[in-house]
Amino acid sequence: METLKSIVRNEYFPAAAVLFGVVLFWTLGLFGGLSLLSTSQTPLTILGWLLFVYAAAVLSPLAGLLAVIDLIRRWRRNRQPQGRLPSGTASA
Repeated sequence: METLKSIVRNEYFPAAAVLFGVVLFWTLGLFGGLSLLSTSQTPLTILGWLLFVYAAAVLSPLAGLLAVIDLIRRWRRNRQPQGRLPSGTASA
């Protein structure tokens, strides 16, 4: 149980969870994205679902990109030696 707490408290967890969700969304979409259209639904239900999927398809790559950028930024920051200041920063 302690390992799960340490994983959830890990600084990489939020961005990694978002990235995993985006990859899962697109993977599932590849295997069954148009299955809703083959069932008999009301036009309003289909329209609502298509609008939701359209919003998710537009926003999920943006969320994935931001998650990758955040993971890389945190990884680079953690690789820097502790005593060294980032370039362009003057000490007082």
